[in-house]
Amino acid sequence: MTSLDKPTDREATDQDAESRAVTEAALFEAFGGVRGMVETVVPGLLFVTIFTINKNLHVSAIAALAVALLLVVVRLAMKDTVKHAFSGVFGVAFGVVFAMMTGNAKNFYLPGMLYTLGMAVAYIVTTLCGVPLIGLILGPIFKENLSWRTRNPGRKKAYAKASWAWGLILLAKCAVLFPMYWWADTTKFGWVLIALKIPPFLLAVWLTWVFLAKAPAPIDVFAEMEAEEQAEKEAKAARKEAGARHRREA
Repeated sequence: MTSLDKPTDREATDQDAESRAVTEAALFEAFGGVRGMVETVVPGLLFVTIFTINKNLHVSAIAALAVALLLVVVRLAMKDTVKHAFSGVFGVAFGVVFAMMTGNAKNFYLPGMLYTLGMAVAYIVTTLCGVPLIGLILGPIFKENLSWRTRNPGRKKAYAKASWAWGLILLAKCAVLFPMYWWADTTKFGWVLIALKIPPFLLAVWLTWVFLAKAPAPIDVFAEMEAEEQAEKEAKAARKEAGARHRREA
């Protein structure tokens, strides 16, 4: 290796590190990071804890909904993004309604289970259709929109792999939870569900990071549009200057 090769290798290493950092930041933004995970787990954890202690459906449900609302208030007070907290509130609210209407505490978890099953199917179906869902989610965050579909085949392949990972992991989770929903008691089912909240999610996020970190860099379509607009402005200015010069010469 010559001395001229070393800067190139170092530059490639820096680019890889930058690509990995960008990927990590995008995944953090898309899935909420540690705080998003906490906001997802806390309401359900509070519900099953209170129900384990006193078997009171109403107290457990109200406490779970109250803490979900509190998390949104905290986000608003800190002027932080609230999309993950709001999604948690809606999930808890649907769970409370299902549980209250049926009088069955186990139904508190049913909307979330159905949502998980729906997402698993969505990941798999969209991938089979050539538009992997994880690409639709992350494309705008990477400022590439849908450019990966036709202009970046390596990246499309990575999105397909990641979507398959999400779909199969969520299906495996459903394969554990739905049978338990029918035969396990509410307390046991609740604790198993809480235990399965984070690990499958972290595995899916990690696999997504692995696939995307090795994929080609995203095409920044926003930067391309800005460059085109700037080039158009410069061309207009040049034509205007040429016209003015022609009139002066005439």
